[in-house]
Amino acid sequence: MINGVITTQLNRIPTTGGDVLHAMKNKDIGYSGFGEAYFSKIHGNSIKAWKMHKEMILNIIVPIGAIRFVLLDDRVSSETYGKYQKVTLSEENYCRLTIPNMVWFGFQGVSNKESLLLNIASIVHKQKEVERKKLNEIKFDWSNF
Repeated sequence: MINGVITTQLNRIPTTGGDVLHAMKNKDIGYSGFGEAYFSKIHGNSIKAWKMHKEMILNIIVPIGAIRFVLLDDRVSSETYGKYQKVTLSEENYCRLTIPNMVWFGFQGVSNKESLLLNIASIVHKQKEVERKKLNEIKFDWSNF
C-alpha cells in the first residue's frame, strides 16, 4: 500500500428503476476540498499512462465497467518510495480511490465495454501542475496483472 493512498468502500443503494451510487461527502476520509469533477472514458484493453499531479488530489470512482489502476510512489521522502500499488475499481468492487499528489498513476480498461470513471478533484485542473510520461518511461508489465 502506498503512503497516502486510500481505498474507500462506497454505498450502492438499490432502488426501483436503478441503483443510487454514492460518490463523496465533504466529511468523508479523502475529501480535501473541491475544485472540479470530470468523467473520463476508456475502452477495454486501452491504457492511459503515466500522469502525476503536483497539487491535485484525485478521488476516483468507477460507476460503469472495470478499470485497473497502477500507482507508483516516486516521492523520495516517502516510506513507500519505489513501491507500486494495483487496484481494480468496477461496478462489482464499487470503491473510491484517493490518490495523493506527487504519485504517478496509469489505468487500463478491463471490461468488454467502455468504462467510465469520475474524478472528484481537489483543485481545478491546471496544465502546469501535471507531469506526463510515455507508457514505456515507467517500467511496468501491463500484460501480467
